[in-house]
Amino acid sequence: MKRSFTALTLLMGLVASSVAQATTAEDIKSFTLDNGMKIMVLEDASIPNANMYLFWKVGSRNEVPGITGISHFFEHMMFNGSKKYGPKMFDRTMEAAGGANNAYTSEDLTVYTDWFPANALETMFDLEADRIAHLDINPEMVESERGVVASERTTGLENSNWRTLQEALKGVAFSAHPYSWSVIGYESDIAAWTLDDLVQYHKTYYAPNNAIVVVAGDVKFDEVKRLATQYFGPIPAQAPPKAVRTVEPEQKGERRLFVEKASVSTPNVMLAYHVPATSDEDYYALDLLNSILSQGNSSRFYKSLVDKQVALAAETYLPMSFDPNLFYILGVANQGVEAQVLEKAMIAQINLISTEGVSQDELEKVKNIKLMEFYQTMETINGKANTLGTYELYFGSFEKLFNAPEAYNKVTPADIQRVAAKYLVKANRTVGVLAAKEGAE
Repeated sequence: MKRSFTALTLLMGLVASSVAQATTAEDIKSFTLDNGMKIMVLEDASIPNANMYLFWKVGSRNEVPGITGISHFFEHMMFNGSKKYGPKMFDRTMEAAGGANNAYTSEDLTVYTDWFPANALETMFDLEADRIAHLDINPEMVESERGVVASERTTGLENSNWRTLQEALKGVAFSAHPYSWSVIGYESDIAAWTLDDLVQYHKTYYAPNNAIVVVAGDVKFDEVKRLATQYFGPIPAQAPPKAVRTVEPEQKGERRLFVEKASVSTPNVMLAYHVPATSDEDYYALDLLNSILSQGNSSRFYKSLVDKQVALAAETYLPMSFDPNLFYILGVANQGVEAQVLEKAMIAQINLISTEGVSQDELEKVKNIKLMEFYQTMETINGKANTLGTYELYFGSFEKLFNAPEAYNKVTPADIQRVAAKYLVKANRTVGVLAAKEGAE
């Protein structure tokens, strides 16, 4: 085992050295337009391509009951036509220029990604500026896309036991904070958004002063600044969105729920523990604990649950988030294993770390895996753009990206044991069980 650790460490060092030579904090230049939009630029001529990431500081945490899911809805609407580029023309124009795009919505952000040959840079600015300033929110298109989103919600819940259980669990684990509802939103809210809701939401959150743009690739800073000033500069700023003021009260006792789903073949058990925001100093220890529990066939859960046929699968999830959120753990019971048995086995593994800690070798293994993943992400212009924006928003500064390897390396076995004992405790836990029939779990 030590040989493999050494090999990984050497490989990690080689990759780290390569990346360190390729990109440094000094390579990142930025400017802010008069309307408040911040633009970050990384010149990287390794390939003749570029990408543009637009991070909008709006997600489901910015919604209120009655308009849940509206952030995700705009992820769809932004491709449905604007003043200059009508319906379907955003994609067609981009593809004609050799580019591609995608988007995603989270609890905190809505992010649009454009990948394109570097010589299409001005086209991308033109496309994005048009839909930011002049999105066509017309009733016919809204109704069409409303149906798409409603179908996406239904299909997602039918096909994913994780999503079904997580949606119900969030509503129990959070008593006040808007993280209590899912990003897709409630069915009745999707059906009820009004045109006024949509127009006001777009005006408020798709204002240039509520976005960070990252352009990386075979571009020049002066050219990006010229185009940003020309295309994004005239878009007026809006009053800053209201801050999310709700702070989730401390949980003071275990909470439980049951969800019935006829198609479930064996019980699913989800545990969720409140943990601090990503910007907290405990994030790196929690992220490594996350890997120790479930990443790979030598993880704690795989060896204790899957190898011993208690569970068919076991996974964990620690989302990045602006506010304190949940550390999720999901186990899928093996045939004939009751939910209570699986739950006890999962909790036993967590308690084992809280009481006895982890070994140095075990920690070094997940550090190496984590750092390898990190450096692999930073090998591409796409990964660099996404990671720069992610660190700028979740950690408060893109410069912390370049301190991440050191931050992971500083974590000790005592840190892992400390965060497990601090956060993964019964009083801070919500337990959800998903099974075909209540009483049969």
